[in-house]
Amino acid sequence: QAQLVESGGGLAQAGGSLRLSCSAYGLSNSMWTMGWFRQASGKEREFVAAITRSGSNTEYADSVKGRFTISRDNAANTVSLQMNDLKPEDTAVYYCARYSSTYYSRPYYDTRSWNYWGQGTQVTVSS
Repeated sequence: QAQLVESGGGLAQAGGSLRLSCSAYGLSNSMWTMGWFRQASGKEREFVAAITRSGSNTEYADSVKGRFTISRDNAANTVSLQMNDLKPEDTAVYYCARYSSTYYSRPYYDTRSWNYWGQGTQVTVSS
């Protein structure tokens, strides 16, 4: 069964760091842009970051620019999100996702642009 599985979430203090990983099972992601989204309690799911298939291009939400870094290892079929200088407002469930097309066709921030999702991992940042 094809699935994405996130790991690495947990509790961190403000100013701290966490690293999330996303592993793919039953599907190869090397030809697709991969991304991370998050959803805070009571809020809509929002775009965090994306990385193109070669890793040469990345895009970030303004709220995480300069603090988060997305990367990928196509040989290992994994995508990571390094989160530094965490803030309480980063508290959310973080989801890994695969873009629905092998070429850019819809905005990354649109959740409809992504057709494979992980189950999510909780990140909680205390002040």
